[in-house]
Amino acid sequence: MKAARFREMSLEELHVEEMNLSEELFRLRFQGATGQLERPSKMKTVRKDIARIKTIISEKMREAHGTAHG
Repeated sequence: MKAARFREMSLEELHVEEMNLSEELFRLRFQGATGQLERPSKMKTVRKDIARIKTIISEKMREAHGTAHG
């Protein structure tokens, strides 16, 4: 998903999305371990989305606390 879409979400929605993606990544890892993973590239996409969400959560937290630095 695009970062712009994540930026439109509230902090609560971002946390829920992060949890959902973490669960999906767990399932993908399990499938990979059992040889059932059809699209290995999906793991990379999910990991990048999780990283994007964590970055945006950090940015929003800094903005909320008034410590944004540029």
